Amino acid sequence: MTSAPPPEVAAAVARAHRDEWARVLASTARVTRDLDLAEECTQDAFERALERWPADGIPRRPGGWLTTVAGNRARDVVRREAHGRRLLPMLVVDESDPEPYAVDERAVPDDRLRLVFTCCHPALAPEAQVALTLRLVCGLSTAEVARAFLVQESTMAARITRAKRKIATARIPYRVPSRDELPQRLGAVTDVLHLVFTAGHTAPSGSGLVRQDLVDVAIRMDRMLHRLLPDASGVTGLLALMLLAHARRDTRVGEDGTLVLLADQDRSRWDHRLIAEGAALVGEALGQGPPGRHTVEAAIAAVHAEAPTWEATDWAEVVGLYDVLLDLWPSPVVALARAAALGFRDGPRAGLAALEPLLADPSVATYPYVSATRADLLRRLGAWPEAATAYEEALTLTGNDVERAFLVSRLAEARANEDA
Repeated sequence: MTSAPPPEVAAAVARAHRDEWARVLASTARVTRDLDLAEECTQDAFERALERWPADGIPRRPGGWLTTVAGNRARDVVRREAHGRRLLPMLVVDESDPEPYAVDERAVPDDRLRLVFTCCHPALAPEAQVALTLRLVCGLSTAEVARAFLVQESTMAARITRAKRKIATARIPYRVPSRDELPQRLGAVTDVLHLVFTAGHTAPSGSGLVRQDLVDVAIRMDRMLHRLLPDASGVTGLLALMLLAHARRDTRVGEDGTLVLLADQDRSRWDHRLIAEGAALVGEALGQGPPGRHTVEAAIAAVHAEAPTWEATDWAEVVGLYDVLLDLWPSPVVALARAAALGFRDGPRAGLAALEPLLADPSVATYPYVSATRADLLRRLGAWPEAATAYEEALTLTGNDVERAFLVSRLAEARANEDA
């Protein structure tokens, strides 16, 4: 039976998995031209690290060590299975084509960009793009990806397998798109990175409010894109949005583990360095052309981040920005956020009126924040029986333990006032 590695080795391997997984997998895929085999060889390299590093010491460049081990393993397998592999569809890797951008590998690791753009190819369905990005770029297990989507692991495994097969059979090229192709491809990439960030910022299930690994990888990938494409407003706006949201990370949960709403957060503990960077990026994105969805969302986040107190929030500006966002992205999620903002600008009755059309929309029937928002508006009106019912509805739809605990406390408050 293999003994457990020393704690410092286990921590170093975990850190390398978080920081280097995508780089190692992407580099290995260039050798294998097969995503499944690249995954297998990459996983083998991390297992070898757990075996070798206790005796040999943690290498100075863990990523380089892992890439070498995974690459050597891949070459061995490719040589051994050369005949059979000639009969299988492979990733299209044209080594003769120059990269569309000449970049410093230390600044922008192009192999990872190839992987991101391959996962987000428009030939794949949006849910497959996100699933592949979480699995291949973020290094999440299939079970973890399934939990993020609230589906069975077997369902997610089949979805990921189909997406990989389509990449090979459709001959989707493993490369960063050319400059002409880039505008139409960037939208899918930024949408996927935003979904990854959102799944980490407020985890849909589990005991913690935040999945820090997802937050980190989304920010890291978008920073990488921004270094490569500093004039792409969608990339700039998304980075601004993520930084402004992440600036509040230390105040979203109290010391006792309970959820703390934006109105009650200690703004002195927000990361004002990230707020300054995010606000500057909003201005940068607005100067790069007509604002896109993520830029407008970032502008809303900046209004909240720069308000010295909750009471000083410029709700008129927030509602106006949601109006712009609703034109750009007609979504029930945006309509819900706008209704909540109206409730603060014009009072809870106005918020409830704006929320009314969403209550009949089947596409958001299982979205817990509709019921939670309605419950809060009713609570502020003192309509305690209706608020209690809405909190009960939200509880049946919420999978995150921190959010559930908050809703339970609000439900208890509503019931106590109802009985008073």
